[in-house]
Amino acid sequence: MLKQNDTATGIAKAENQHSDATSTPPSASTVIPIPYSIYTRSEKWILVGMVAVAGLFSPLPANIYFPAIPALATVFHRSVEDINLTVTIYLAFQGASPMLWGPLSDRYGRRSLFLVCLLILVGSSLGLALCPTSAFWLLLLLRALQAGGCASTISLGAGVIGDIATVEERGGFFGMFNLGPMLAPCIGPAIGGVLSEHLGWRSIFWFLTIFSAACLAMILFFLPETMRSLVGNGSMDQARFPLGPLAHVVGQRNQDSKIRVVDSTSTKNGKRPSTNPFRLLIYPDIALTLTYTGIVYAVNYTITSTISSSFTVTYPYLSQTMIGICYLSTGVGMVLGSTITGKFLDWDYARIKLKQCSIASSDSEQVSTGGDDAQVPLEYARLRTSPFLLLGFVASVVGWGWCIQTKISIAGPLILQATLGYTSIAILNSTMTLMIDIIKDQSSGVIACTNLVRCSFAALLVSLIDKATQSIGYGWTYTLLGGLSSLLLPCIYIEIRKGPKWRLSRDKVDPTVMEE
Repeated sequence: MLKQNDTATGIAKAENQHSDATSTPPSASTVIPIPYSIYTRSEKWILVGMVAVAGLFSPLPANIYFPAIPALATVFHRSVEDINLTVTIYLAFQGASPMLWGPLSDRYGRRSLFLVCLLILVGSSLGLALCPTSAFWLLLLLRALQAGGCASTISLGAGVIGDIATVEERGGFFGMFNLGPMLAPCIGPAIGGVLSEHLGWRSIFWFLTIFSAACLAMILFFLPETMRSLVGNGSMDQARFPLGPLAHVVGQRNQDSKIRVVDSTSTKNGKRPSTNPFRLLIYPDIALTLTYTGIVYAVNYTITSTISSSFTVTYPYLSQTMIGICYLSTGVGMVLGSTITGKFLDWDYARIKLKQCSIASSDSEQVSTGGDDAQVPLEYARLRTSPFLLLGFVASVVGWGWCIQTKISIAGPLILQATLGYTSIAILNSTMTLMIDIIKDQSSGVIACTNLVRCSFAALLVSLIDKATQSIGYGWTYTLLGGLSSLLLPCIYIEIRKGPKWRLSRDKVDPTVMEE
């Protein structure tokens, strides 16, 4: 949100530049618009595609690892329970580390933090590929380091989207972006199963080393800095490293034709505001949304993490590679859910905005203070379809558990996994888009909070799921998890009804947390 004096200064500079270039001063009636971002629509898609690939490396090292657990237990001479400690440690650091990297990126920029995190991922993956089997402690340490490096790519990518996309565009962009982080649990085990079975467990970490290094090179060469307090709408000077990419593939054509303006998140003395993400957890609307998102993610992640063990018992004729391929049905659902939901969110927001603006214009007493977007009920626009998605998710969770319990044809759980993939990513798209809309200036911080909550819930459920299924069976275990998920329905309606009031109240008390 630009201050009036920033706007006036930007327009004046642009008019002077135009005057110097043409020797003809613009007329008094000339109005030079200030674009939210200098990047074209196609260039924004390129940027979103790059950060989506980087976001793939947050959950991928965890999920590609699952098929290798029995082999690791053998070569390290440890029990499977001991090897599962590496999964727990990974989840713990995956949840905690973005609380450091996310706010740092909100203060110091996205690109630099991307480079640091990916460099840590490359180094830790290389260490795991070379880890001696006599050093189990080193395996634990490197897994923690690996999670600490790669987990924050999701919050960093969300920050980039918040920087370059207006509220009308974010639904579609988040749909594309979430494909990376959400597809990893589906394609990871398939890749890991093939590599582990044919090339050995070390090949998994060599794979991660090579492809994370390629991703690091992509970010280094092509991703520009997008943090608005550093580069404004993208038109500020990015010639010096590390702000500027080594090869300019986006935005370069528009540098001289756009007004150069710094975002108002910079203070007068040039310092950016403090971005402590933990304070976001005390806001009721954020807390409700995080709870809703975290539980849905945790339940879905629990099913994903147990597909291998449950299918091994229920369908013993499946090979390790075939079990990995079974994860792809979830991926199909996620691709469809991400694509459809992203486009729907943008379309629905535009429809609701047009309706609200028509109502406002017909009211003679209506005074516009924040532009057309200020009239749009963001919570309603983003969460309107969430109750239906949640009911579909609950039905799929319960159905999947009973399919495994009764050992029905494998087609049953595969179809339900596709439904789970669709509904879970649709819910995630809706809530992540909403949180970026209402906490725009701490986009990485709020997604870091999301990561902390959902990984904490997932770690808790994963640690309990084996004992639960052994005690009461898959059917009743997932009936209970489905029931737990259904209790979230009131949270959605409370957020839609009370969210706007909480948001307006917060903006008055804490002006550093602003909506667009």
